Amino acid sequence: MIKRIVKLTFHPDKIQDFETLFEGVKHRIRSFPGCEHLELWHDERDPRIFFTYSFWQSLQDLENYRHSDLFQSTWKDTKALFDGRPEAWSVKLVNQADQ
Repeated sequence: MIKRIVKLTFHPDKIQDFETLFEGVKHRIRSFPGCEHLELWHDERDPRIFFTYSFWQSLQDLENYRHSDLFQSTWKDTKALFDGRPEAWSVKLVNQADQ
């Protein structure tokens, strides 16, 4: 299982545009083969910053999505709203902390 975290920073006047865009594609992303989970997080201190948090069955599934028409068109529309360079991490659990 791969977990993907993507940090996105938007122009203040483009935040609503991004939220509308995400709302329109989230179900398609969630139903993409290999995607098991997708969330959108909003930074509590800086309203320009959002994070997507997704789970993928494998790195290959994530790469298939990243090369899909869905990703290409969504990313093109999202990039136009940026106020900073996006950052992304693909991570896997190494050790779960005791609860």
